Amino acid sequence: MLVLINKYLSRSKNPAAGDDGEMPTPPANGAERERDYMCISGCVPVRVKRAPVIATTTITTTARTSRHNFVKSAASGLFPGAQFTNHESLPALEEAYSEFAAAFPQYAGLAQADAIRDGEYQHLDRHVCLDYTGINLFSHAQMNSSVPSTSASPPGSSGAWQPPFFDIAYKSTSLRSQVQCGDVASASGEGGIGGAVTRRVMASLNIPEDEYAMVCTANRTTAFRLLAESYSFHSHGKRLLTVYDYESEAAGAMAESARRRGAEVMSATFAWPGMRVHAGDLRKKLVRGRRRGHRGLFVFPLVSRMTGARYPYLWMSAAQEHGWHVALDACALGTKDLDTLGLSLLRPDFIVCNFFKVFGENPSGFAGLFVKKASLAALERSVIARSIGVVSIVPARRWSLHDAGYSTELDHSRSFADPAEDLDLTSSFSGPLSGTLIALSLRNVPEMDAAEENGHTPEIREADSPPATDKHPMPPPPPAEEKEMEVECRGLDHADALGLIAIGNRLRCISNWLVVAMQKLRHPQSEHGKPLVRVYGPRVKFERGPSVAFNVYDWKGEKVAPALVQKLADRHNISLTCGFLRNIWFADRYDADRAAHLEHMGGGGGKRKDTGGGGEMGIYVVNASLGFLSNFEDAYRLWAFVAKFLDADFVEKERWRYTALNQKTVEV
Repeated sequence: MLVLINKYLSRSKNPAAGDDGEMPTPPANGAERERDYMCISGCVPVRVKRAPVIATTTITTTARTSRHNFVKSAASGLFPGAQFTNHESLPALEEAYSEFAAAFPQYAGLAQADAIRDGEYQHLDRHVCLDYTGINLFSHAQMNSSVPSTSASPPGSSGAWQPPFFDIAYKSTSLRSQVQCGDVASASGEGGIGGAVTRRVMASLNIPEDEYAMVCTANRTTAFRLLAESYSFHSHGKRLLTVYDYESEAAGAMAESARRRGAEVMSATFAWPGMRVHAGDLRKKLVRGRRRGHRGLFVFPLVSRMTGARYPYLWMSAAQEHGWHVALDACALGTKDLDTLGLSLLRPDFIVCNFFKVFGENPSGFAGLFVKKASLAALERSVIARSIGVVSIVPARRWSLHDAGYSTELDHSRSFADPAEDLDLTSSFSGPLSGTLIALSLRNVPEMDAAEENGHTPEIREADSPPATDKHPMPPPPPAEEKEMEVECRGLDHADALGLIAIGNRLRCISNWLVVAMQKLRHPQSEHGKPLVRVYGPRVKFERGPSVAFNVYDWKGEKVAPALVQKLADRHNISLTCGFLRNIWFADRYDADRAAHLEHMGGGGGKRKDTGGGGEMGIYVVNASLGFLSNFEDAYRLWAFVAKFLDADFVEKERWRYTALNQKTVEV
């Protein structure tokens, strides 16, 4: 089947493909070819068994009709003909939900997700979290189900598996060596809790342990740097080709390392206004370079973390066919998006995911770099890579006042700091901890047994065995299956229970409603009703991702600085992020948009900077990212907040209100 797919992917010189179009679908040669293939949404063309013409046509027509009806219902069924020029004129939450449920009847069948949120994540009702990307390990209820004691649990006790469950410890090793070691128990205790967490994660992501090895790193940026420092860029002029429509710290760190090691760095471009991959440009870059062997590393996210634009799996197959190693950036994918037919057929050489402990509460965690064992030859033992940030998952530490005369137990008050896209754990866990006692154990002691450091007994360990004597020889070790520890990750359990289809439908409904609702906001002062919000990337679309990039404009048509929108949103208990769209390609017919929207990186996203300056050109935007626990009320609260900018004095009122409350006004 993969050979068949690749046959239709090698179309680098197909004149039928537009410069701003997506990767073209397999050509149809009459009715017979149409019967042989059906296209599964978000996946790849698949050959189906021969069937009667009527039956096969019915399946294809039903899928197309379903997608068409979804878009039509979303575009015309929400507030038909309505425009909102005052935030006080917005429909109430109940009325808006009634309209939403009528336009998206499939959402009513997804009540299980709301039940999970109500029972396990009640903290999300107080604060709207639209700034998370990654995979949630534990639930809020699980993390707060018991208060950890200040003393170490007895060895082998049933209460050992308690919050905060694990810490991370730095280790000095190369990526290649770590892959070769696998998940065998090491001196740092990784074989116990570390192996259990690894097995649970890989099972949830449907990544086979016999095919891939999982290496834990401190964060997403570290994972990309580690891969760049370990990949054999220096040999035979290999290249790095990335597909990002926004400024990514992780991709930037990777590009810097690749350039230093002699690689040519290239980026895909994205066609305005839909921010789709510029297919003609990317095809040319895929076929450039050496004819034999591997051309280099192709870094590909299936969905933009900023705009929600989705990219076909076919690009991965095209890259593999033209001799590229493929690294899949799965950090912006949904919790179950890796469990798809496309990835079961097109196995990338590397996969990067990031994991955090609790959605909306505790973003500390780690990143996972999955290396295909068959691709190990592409990695080198790098001295620099040994100090980048490979980590071990170790039992959590709780040092009391009796240990070295001080305590490292930290009781953090609740706050909602912005968890950045790439969490920096080099000095401490960052982000809100909600009173959870987190003991930091970031230690660079790869040779020291984590169970014995500082004389501390870990929470999770096997009971000590009596010393061997002549009369009592050491018993043989138990079978491997008896030594395996199991962990309970209720965040992963909840995603597994919902499944890929339910999560995808839920996010599809909410994100498309949000896009339509944003476009209904119009300034009252303008003659023709100037829009309050500009959405970048795909608008109403069946396959759009769960992220929305937008900007707010005042009644004079000037953009409100994204950083200011983010700060004001946080004051209204809504967490958003900001980003910089880049690598944008404008066709000639969009010259006016190029002049009106582009600004220099470093301008801060306020008034458009003079294009005569230096620096890369792009667009600063506000971003809202939905997760599988997001619900309709989250989207409605964001919509209601953005509508407040219809009041021309809203920003000034907010400044005066916080000054009156004796709070420091933050200048932007």
